[in-house]
Amino acid sequence: MKSKVKYICSQCGYETGRWMGRCGQCGAWDSLEEAAAASPGAGVGLGARGRNGPAGDLSDLSAGSLPTPMEDIDAGGHGKTRIDLGMPEFNRVLGGGLTPGSVVLVAGDPGIGKSTLLLQAVCKARMDSGKAWYITGEESLQQVKNRGDRMELAYDRVMLWAQTDIDRVTAAIQQEKPRIVVVDSIQTMRAAELTASPGSVGQVREAGGRLVAAAKETGVPILIVGHVTKEGSVAGPRILEHMVDAVLYFEGERHYQYRILRAYKNRFGSTFEMGVFEMTQNGLIEVFNPSQAFLSQRLANAPGSAVAACMEGTRPLLIETQALVCPSGYGQPRRMTAGADYNRVCLILAVLEKRIGLPLNNQDAYVNVAGGIRVQEPGMDLAMAAAIASSFKAKPCGGDLALMGEIGLSGELRGVPYIEKRLSEAAKLGFKRCLIPGTAKIQDPPPNLELCRADSLFKALDIALA
Repeated sequence: MKSKVKYICSQCGYETGRWMGRCGQCGAWDSLEEAAAASPGAGVGLGARGRNGPAGDLSDLSAGSLPTPMEDIDAGGHGKTRIDLGMPEFNRVLGGGLTPGSVVLVAGDPGIGKSTLLLQAVCKARMDSGKAWYITGEESLQQVKNRGDRMELAYDRVMLWAQTDIDRVTAAIQQEKPRIVVVDSIQTMRAAELTASPGSVGQVREAGGRLVAAAKETGVPILIVGHVTKEGSVAGPRILEHMVDAVLYFEGERHYQYRILRAYKNRFGSTFEMGVFEMTQNGLIEVFNPSQAFLSQRLANAPGSAVAACMEGTRPLLIETQALVCPSGYGQPRRMTAGADYNRVCLILAVLEKRIGLPLNNQDAYVNVAGGIRVQEPGMDLAMAAAIASSFKAKPCGGDLALMGEIGLSGELRGVPYIEKRLSEAAKLGFKRCLIPGTAKIQDPPPNLELCRADSLFKALDIALA
């Protein structure tokens, strides 16, 4: 007998037993998607018996379905032993490797390199036993094999499977218990009892829930590829991101060779880590010194350019901030950003005009973070302000100067965390001077690095543009 179905609104989550053209709660049109409904007895548990039957009747419950003392739980398999994916940048973002039994969602724009990244990871993974499965629902086995040959990967311990039936996938995982599983992608998986097309809210929700259940039951880690919408969020129901253990975004500008892997959710590590890769015709190459790569084409004494010492997780990162300020030809001046937060740039422009006296109300301002990387750390405020002032006054910042500091609305310069790591990175790349907030406390400054202190933006710009 065919299972009953329900309909869920993709906008607000409203549920109903029949399809309607318009959601009865939020009013959105054509937003109801089909999903599997729970069986009549599925929700009858201990709470229901306590209300409707004899209290304390636990005769039909097994020991595994009752609460377990926390001190009796062995966390060795899920908390201590991690799988080395053979890619230090990937391991860094995951918090030290792939945790057994975890479910990781890797999302990104089409063609950004998600499939390439995960194929390289399973081929390079250092597994003590077992096989890695790569389940493809979008490409043929020949296409995946050709990509592996082009990248010259060692795939002797990788099994390919072209499959979109989620029931067969989860049954095979529970039976064979492979070492690692990659599902490419979640939008191609389908449950047979649902008539909705693959990729719909109901199908993605059902497939995601079954993969998570299989991973927790068997201890097999599963890496899931997810597509994103035009707004930049993961396609499908929002609950998918809540179900998985980690959500990683693989991002980068299509016309740049660099790709950034960021963690937006991670139950086993920090959400501030990032991994840097370079896309080549032979696959992805890890960039272990991204600061040097991002600064390799910088013009040292060009007006409108400043080097910011930022932090991405535990990694110090030096990036070039560029600004172009020119008279506006329209009534309303234009403000454009690439790689920097638009609202933050507008705030800095207001502070420069009000506190420093720069007449920017009739100037177009363009701010760019070179290399195609997106950074929103407050520690790069001072570098953006210096680049804008440098462009406006046509005076270059020192080519040997790195800047760090957060700017307040009163024009004060505020401290930033991990300042010693930032200074060490600047010294390692050959910078001779570093402009830091006056309140910063440094115990062991790097040798051969002159520290320039400033309490206000006014004084900081005097030093930077001297």
